[in-house]
Amino acid sequence: MIEILLCVAYEHEPWLVLLSALICFAGSAAIMQLLDRGRAMDAWLQRFAWNFLASVAAGATIWCTHFVAMLAYQIGVPFTFDPVQTTVSLLVAIIGANIGFNLAFSPIGRVAPLLGGVVVGLAISAMHYVGMNAYRIDGIVEWNRGYVVASVLCAVLFSAGARFILDRETMKYRRVAFVALFGISVVSLHFIGMTAMTIQPLALSDGIPPETMLAMALVTAALGLLIIAAGVCAFLIDDRVRLESFEKMREMAMTDGLTGLPNRFRIREELDHQIALAEATGSGLAFIAIDLDRFKEINDTHGHKAGDTVLATLGQRVAETLDAGEFIARVGGDEFAAIKRYENRAGLTDMLERLESALQAPIELDMGRVGVGASFGIATYPEDAETPDALTNNADLAMYRAKSDTTRTTCFYDPAMDEAIRERRELAADLREALERDCFELHYQLQKEIGSGDVRGYEALLRWTHPERGAIPPGLFIPVAEENGLILQLGEWVLRRACHEVSQWTNPWKVAVNVSPLQLADVELPKLIQQILLESGLSPSRLEIELTETAIMNDRARALHVLRQIKALGVGVALDDFGTGYSSLETLRAFPFDKIKLDGSFMADVEKSPQALAIIRSVLALGKSLSIPVLAEGIERHSQLTILRREGCDEVQGYLLGRPGPMPDLGPESGAGLDVFPVQLSPDSRRAG
Repeated sequence: MIEILLCVAYEHEPWLVLLSALICFAGSAAIMQLLDRGRAMDAWLQRFAWNFLASVAAGATIWCTHFVAMLAYQIGVPFTFDPVQTTVSLLVAIIGANIGFNLAFSPIGRVAPLLGGVVVGLAISAMHYVGMNAYRIDGIVEWNRGYVVASVLCAVLFSAGARFILDRETMKYRRVAFVALFGISVVSLHFIGMTAMTIQPLALSDGIPPETMLAMALVTAALGLLIIAAGVCAFLIDDRVRLESFEKMREMAMTDGLTGLPNRFRIREELDHQIALAEATGSGLAFIAIDLDRFKEINDTHGHKAGDTVLATLGQRVAETLDAGEFIARVGGDEFAAIKRYENRAGLTDMLERLESALQAPIELDMGRVGVGASFGIATYPEDAETPDALTNNADLAMYRAKSDTTRTTCFYDPAMDEAIRERRELAADLREALERDCFELHYQLQKEIGSGDVRGYEALLRWTHPERGAIPPGLFIPVAEENGLILQLGEWVLRRACHEVSQWTNPWKVAVNVSPLQLADVELPKLIQQILLESGLSPSRLEIELTETAIMNDRARALHVLRQIKALGVGVALDDFGTGYSSLETLRAFPFDKIKLDGSFMADVEKSPQALAIIRSVLALGKSLSIPVLAEGIERHSQLTILRREGCDEVQGYLLGRPGPMPDLGPESGAGLDVFPVQLSPDSRRAG
């Protein structure tokens, strides 16, 4: 070790030694960057290209370090360099490093990096001793084999260690360690190798003049640094291109393609940022949920192309209205959202007025002028919510309240008023989950003929028991299902379950199933009913669907067309809740219903209300004149049953006969007449069949 230090200290020009060390460690840093980039590539061709650049940088680093250090060696006798072998030494370094770097990435297992590092160390050694062979000295050269072996071992061990460390991504100071180890592998090889050499001078020629030697050292150093710089520039250019590509892709991912506005992902980032600013500055922050009012109507009437034009136009308008510190994005089909940080409410009011004006102004389309309008819901931080999710959710609740209020377009979040909306949204989510898990059941309520007391059938009634809230009334969850697009799925479940259960009854009783207006609007309903009847084996004559006149009036022509197709299957059709709603005689004339169901509200006061009794008589007379049986609902007292029998009603249904319950008792019926009703049907009876 002392001999090596003495060799470096007393037999070399100090500033040239420092120059060679600078080249060595600068080159090691460049090699590390290029190899790291190659490791990140998945395609083998790209990895090979980066390894090639690293190999050129490594060859230049090793070769220039060697020859600058050689020129720093103060031998005291004339010397020259063989140009061919000098060139070969450079190629040996580049090719050997390339083989080692690619071997380190080969799929031969965990030893690949170590083997690759060993090959690079051998390439460093080969370059040095081929270069020394090109060193023509006027003297006799002798080699110390121990130092030669030690130099090669140092090159191999430090190079293998450097390559091994390169893959340890979690290691602290990984890159510094690589540069240090790789630089030491080159430097130690050279100076230990130089210590191994002993020269007996002869001075037979003039050799290279000192000024020429100095020029060669500077040119070699410049060439090496130039090659290293070229590799670094390639890395930096690629890094810049990758950064620009990433930014472009990120911008595309964060931008709505139709309107050019930011999308829901970008506004979430902005909301987090604005909340942090509001917290730091003490300013107010509002999140504004915006929903277009008549966009669906435009889409349905003029087509999706017109709808896209409307959205693009509105997007451009609202973007042009924004002031500094304001932000707006398109977060869904016809939904937008905005953020406003403000010092006082006047600034927020001003922004809302500008947005409302931009969204309400008419839009010129090829087919004419259309108006849209919008509903706004506002939640403020930190008064209404302290987290981004709660803030956006509360703004949505306020927006839904604004949409349902015909007197105003803007609503601020109000916990008391918006709690009902929150409940309905939670109920909708639970309803969706209940459909997926088949958590519903059917109850059946008895229908009997007054004249004979015989069972005519049962009405199937949907029941839902929530795991936490208990029994949920149909009057609550059915409207929620209609609002959230679940009614078709729910109606199909009821129809399918009722037909399959009734098909197992031994008695040929009918089952009545309610059909919602949205189901009746579906032209596929007759096909669905036919399919379910075939699957269940239930006779069409045992199925009766019930619908309200309101369902028909929504789209009279389509509804009557669908009803005729259903009736053609042999399925009965009953007009439910007659006496309420439209109660149009034209509907009874246009379609031959199989039954009229008199709404139960008329039975509540029939004993003491002449008006209610008059309406009941009118409906019964109308039914007889049209030859349509009338069923009275809501029968709870014997006095009501007596009046209906006296007035000539055909059928009855209500708690007096039995409350709705699970699958009815299907035992044989007695077939007794009306005179046994008081005995068989007590008010406390809970029998469902």
